[in-house]
Amino acid sequence: MGSINKQIIRVGIIGCGEITQVAHIPTLGFLSDLFQITYLCDVSNGALKLCRNKVIGPAPKTTRDANELCSSSDVDLVMVANSDAFHVPHIKLGLRNNKIVFVEKPMALTLKEADEIIELEKQSLGKLMVGYMRRYSAGFIDAIKEIGSLDRICYARVRDIVGPNSVFVTQSGTFPKTFSDYTPEDSKELSTRTDELLEQALTKELDIPVTPASALQWRHLGSLGSHDLSAMREALGMPTSILGASLCSTSGPPFWSALFQYPSFAVSYESGIDGVPRFDASIEVFGENKTVKVVFDTPYVKGLPTNMHIREKLEDGTYRESVIRRTYEDAYTLEMKELYAFAALGKPAKTTAVDARQDLEIFGMIMKAGQAGLPIRHIDYFVFAPLSSKQSRHEVDLQEIRRLDLSVPVAKAIRATELRTRGATRVGAAYVVRAATAVANEGVAGWAGGRN
Repeated sequence: MGSINKQIIRVGIIGCGEITQVAHIPTLGFLSDLFQITYLCDVSNGALKLCRNKVIGPAPKTTRDANELCSSSDVDLVMVANSDAFHVPHIKLGLRNNKIVFVEKPMALTLKEADEIIELEKQSLGKLMVGYMRRYSAGFIDAIKEIGSLDRICYARVRDIVGPNSVFVTQSGTFPKTFSDYTPEDSKELSTRTDELLEQALTKELDIPVTPASALQWRHLGSLGSHDLSAMREALGMPTSILGASLCSTSGPPFWSALFQYPSFAVSYESGIDGVPRFDASIEVFGENKTVKVVFDTPYVKGLPTNMHIREKLEDGTYRESVIRRTYEDAYTLEMKELYAFAALGKPAKTTAVDARQDLEIFGMIMKAGQAGLPIRHIDYFVFAPLSSKQSRHEVDLQEIRRLDLSVPVAKAIRATELRTRGATRVGAAYVVRAATAVANEGVAGWAGGRN
């Protein structure tokens, strides 16, 4: 690993798109006493030229080859900020070259690749920090302390409803540009890898078909959703279960919501993207005599604070509202300071690979609950049971259904709403037979009750 026993950390950035142009190059430039950008990598020559000219200090080297950047002795820290689908391959390149790696969220899009990163980091002399900038904002850290002081939590709300990101980006004063000078091979590689990741994440890991709607929801959870759910985890811990979810549609603005269960309280989560140019993001926690709310603004406009709002009943019964702003220092700047402490001073990061994996677990809970339309722990199962031409559906008893191989196409669980639509009509060579209420993931062993 390149020596970092000096003040300046040399940074190689993979991905010269919007987030690099709007946030990382400006922020690292302002922190020029801590960082120096020495290498840039992108598949667009236009993006490389633009970003090279934006870097403060000596002009960095440029390349289209991520391996060249990761293996360079001029790089101490690899910053992965390209398309989500390529986060994992480039994290691996950095760790295999024993570099310190910073990756923008989402770290990974599948549990399989998240586990691969966790294992690879153990074998590497390098280490990984995941970029959840909201969790480094001063207002959020203050709110965590206030939440910890509550006698009890009665309820909580997590909300993130925003307008088009382009509204904030074009008003950020950073003047980013987009480019399309990449090759057909680059486009095909991105498309192929995205399809493979969706197949792994949805079909193989969650048993959910890949459709335009399910793919869209998974992408939204990885982009906007990971901000909120990661912060929710730090503030409240992991939910014990999910009580229900509504997924976004492919028609109209995407909105989605979920209701999580914790041991002694519930948390509502709502998110969406519409055409209104505002940023409405917050986490609000209700105690018995105090409510703590942290309010996030767009991170793309530098200097907007993260404020904490407190509503409380005082000992004499007086009601008090407080708005606390500890600093105007923005979340990206505070995050980069923590990154320096992680890289140069050996301070442990709170946003680790193991931590990031938990986002994928929550994504899975939301997808399963939304697909089922019912709590994932308690679902009505209906099975397509193959019948002979001489056999009536009333002659098929539960024992026979239990012996069905559920891997065959005719033995699939379907929702109760579908049963009401289909009734008991013939579907191909199968009849719909109710197998009764079951506990999710217990399979045929969990079935109880009689035949329909």
